[in-house]
Order: sequence, then structure tokens, then C-alpha cells
Amino acid sequence: MTAYDAIVLAGGAAERLGGADKPAVRVGGRPLLDRVLAACPGAGTTVVVGGRRPTARAVTWAREVPPGGGPLAALGAGIRHTSADRVLVLSADLPFLGADTVAALVAASEREGVEGALCSDQDGRDQPLVAVYRGEPLRRELALLAAEHGGLGGLPLRLLTRELTLCRVAADPLASFDCDTWEDIASARARIREHGTVLDEWITAVKEELGIDLDVDTGLLLDLARDAAHGVARPAAPLTTFLVGYAAGKAAGDGGGPEAVAEAARKAAALALRWADENETP
Repeated sequence: MTAYDAIVLAGGAAERLGGADKPAVRVGGRPLLDRVLAACPGAGTTVVVGGRRPTARAVTWAREVPPGGGPLAALGAGIRHTSADRVLVLSADLPFLGADTVAALVAASEREGVEGALCSDQDGRDQPLVAVYRGEPLRRELALLAAEHGGLGGLPLRLLTRELTLCRVAADPLASFDCDTWEDIASARARIREHGTVLDEWITAVKEELGIDLDVDTGLLLDLARDAAHGVARPAAPLTTFLVGYAAGKAAGDGGGPEAVAEAARKAAALALRWADENETP
């Protein structure tokens, strides 16, 4: 993927949330800001524009002038810390944004004759804060707007986007879902607990909490837990998966890769099946 820098806009008064610190509001046990940061791990420099707060990974902090001056003022503050040819621009309230959407935006921004790519939601509306812009035209237009209006504070984003040649990316409908109200927060919290996604969300949250960067084959571990519970005893399921994780961690420390989990799980599953065979053999 082409190198890019990222600017995450985490300022604003969050008036529709009663003035709550929106980037710090948790969805699935993780702050909204951390969920957005997890979607762009490949950024060369990640700039967060807003008040300093704890984050899951290191970022560069910036502050718009005046504070609360709006998205263009925030972009103007963030762009000073970037140098890449492409700049990913995101709001800090996107709980379902994924790295796949970021990759699609970066790829689309490389098309001939465009100066950036932005998400288009399921209703066809442009989302300029889920976008990748080419650095040079973005800097140019921000400078021209600042000169024309005496600054960027309070200016609407459309003054920028209408001057740029942009293509649209129809991403996952949830990729641009943002949380402006407590109803939005409640909806996001309910969505991650849906049957088809809850395990992936939980595993991702645990890995973030523990600082683990490892692909996990959820199906393999669930099969192991089932075999241990049926072939040995029900409490053996969580204990066995813990021991597999411990063994895989040791193997990784000795130079093993993500396949260490699969190998440890296969060995433990085979052992559980041998126990089950003994129970069924006269």
C-alpha cells in the first residue's frame, strides 16, 4: 500500500452528547478514538487534533486555532505535521471503520486525474471525514482558504471539497457510521453484540487491551474448547485454551510466528480426542 499519513479530528464540543468527551466514549469496551486509530495502523505519522488523552498507540498531538474552530481549522492544524503524498482524514467517532475501507480509499486516491477519494454512504452522501486526499492539493486549498477568509475557523468543509477533484468509494455501509447522539452510541453498542460479529469484536478488544498483535483462528480455538469439554471435563475448556495461548507465546518468543497457536491447538485437540477415546473404550 502507498505510504500515507493520517489526521484524526477529535475536537468539537459534542453538543448533541451533552458536551461529553466523545472520542473517549467507549463502544465494545474501547474508546471511539482507539477504534479509529486501529483502522489505520499503516500510517507513517498519525496526528490527532484535539485535547490530549490516553491512546492505545503513540500519536502526534495538535490543536486547532481557535479551539473548537471546526473541521477545516483542525485540518489546518494537523496538516502541518504530515509529509506523505497522501493524507487519510477521519473523524474520531467511527466505531465500525476498518482497515479494509482505509485500503480502498488509499487505492482509489491513486487513480489518474483525482486529488483524493472519499466514502459515499448507503444514501449516496459524501463523507469528507472518511477520505484520503493527495497532500499537495490539500495543502494548497487550505492555504488559499485561509488567505481568502483570514483563517480557517468556522468555515464549512464544502469550501474545501468543492475545489478538489474527488472520486467516491462505496464502502461497507457501517464504515461511515458516526456517533453524534447517545442513540447512535446505543445503536453501535448493540450492533457489536450481534451474533455474527460479537466474537470478532471481543477478540479484537482483548488483543488491544493486552497489546497482542496476533491473528487468532477463532474457529480452531472454539473446536479445541469443545473437544476438551466433551472429552475431558467442562472446566478443561478454558484451562486448555489458556495453556495453548501460553505455549504459543513461548514459541513466538523463540522465533515462532502466528502458526504457533494453530500448532499448539492441534496438539491439545489431539490429546483431548485421545482422552475421549479412552472413555469410550471398554
